Amino acid sequence: MLDCGVPHPVPVALTIAGSDPSGGAGLQADLKTFHQFGVFGLAVPTLLTVQNTRGVRSVHFLGPKLVRDQLSCVQEDIPPAAAKVGALGEAGTVLAVAEWAQSSGTPLVLDPVMLSSSGERLASDEAVEALIHRLLPLCLLVTPNLSEAAMLAGMRVTDVDGMRAAAERIARLGARSVLVKGGHLDGDPVDLLAHCGEVRTFPGNRIETSSTHGTGCTYSAAVSALLALGRPLPEAVAQAKAFVSRAIETAPGLGRGNGPLNFHATLLTGTR
Repeated sequence: MLDCGVPHPVPVALTIAGSDPSGGAGLQADLKTFHQFGVFGLAVPTLLTVQNTRGVRSVHFLGPKLVRDQLSCVQEDIPPAAAKVGALGEAGTVLAVAEWAQSSGTPLVLDPVMLSSSGERLASDEAVEALIHRLLPLCLLVTPNLSEAAMLAGMRVTDVDGMRAAAERIARLGARSVLVKGGHLDGDPVDLLAHCGEVRTFPGNRIETSSTHGTGCTYSAAVSALLALGRPLPEAVAQAKAFVSRAIETAPGLGRGNGPLNFHATLLTGTR
């Protein structure tokens, strides 16, 4: 990582993601998660959505120049210790983020958002190609769900064995570590982390609820916050998963669709 000068008095993390006006996903969820972990949050929006808990109605890309200018402006003043990357939309925006990541040396957690939970396309085919070949090799961690892992690895992923094989394929694309999330597995959710030549699994209990909007955003943001706090990656994943589980269990029940999590959920002792 490049020397960023005088350390910040508080840990700082950046989210580069889309905006969700209903507050449950995207950069809004990321900033709430950063705050809960005691991390100062910066935000560079990449696209605007018109959505609520019932689905996405439209998506509007902000364009690579605006994203590039925001990144440059933030970097010269408050360089982050870690960054979470979410929905990027256009290939040019992917390239702008890759250029910034390469020049800044900031550890990246990539949540490869290509579709919304309601099925709305959040990335063009060209953006997916740029993400795979230009951005993914710069990432400390990539956090696909089962369908995203299948897309990135070019194979079906329906069980833990498939998750392991997909993680190995994605790692060969250049990502230093891969976390395949098993929230859509049959039975209890098991997440699988391929890191430093080892594979670890993180079991969980299935929670029967419709309040899962923004789960992936929150998970990757929690990992990013913990990295900014100096936690080792496996510890960050374990604590982030525990936080997300509690956030689902204690969800506030807002909205008439797929509701948001509880961003005030308690943290593990000693997280901050």
